[in-house]
Amino acid sequence: MSKLTLGSYPHMLGFEQLERLLERSAKSGNEGYPPYNIEQTSDYSYRITLAVAGFAEEDLAITVEDRQLVIRGRQRDDADGRVFLHRGIAARQFQRMFVLADGVEVGEAVMENGLLHVDLTRSRPETVVQTINIKKG
Repeated sequence: MSKLTLGSYPHMLGFEQLERLLERSAKSGNEGYPPYNIEQTSDYSYRITLAVAGFAEEDLAITVEDRQLVIRGRQRDDADGRVFLHRGIAARQFQRMFVLADGVEVGEAVMENGLLHVDLTRSRPETVVQTINIKKG
């Protein structure tokens, strides 16, 4: 069985980047920490919410790298001098990546009650009509 690619369809020109984007997002990992929600807040805006209880603002980093929203968390281990009888809350790090389409911009990020909200907006597409002149050969 051969692999079906977008290049196999001659009427879909220039979609090679979409194919690479799908492959990259499939490789980004499906680990379950931290849990998150993605909601559509309007026709052209979204909100990603991550449950980051125990993280302070300075423990989190949000960057956009090569059309990917990357959210990293790294807690400091403050167990110096403390004796735990049970330690079920681990200081762990994470990295979550979200692939962004062209025209999607990252807005503000807000921490609220252990939840990190990241707002995204998508620019409204313009309808473009272009007339191509035919030259005599």
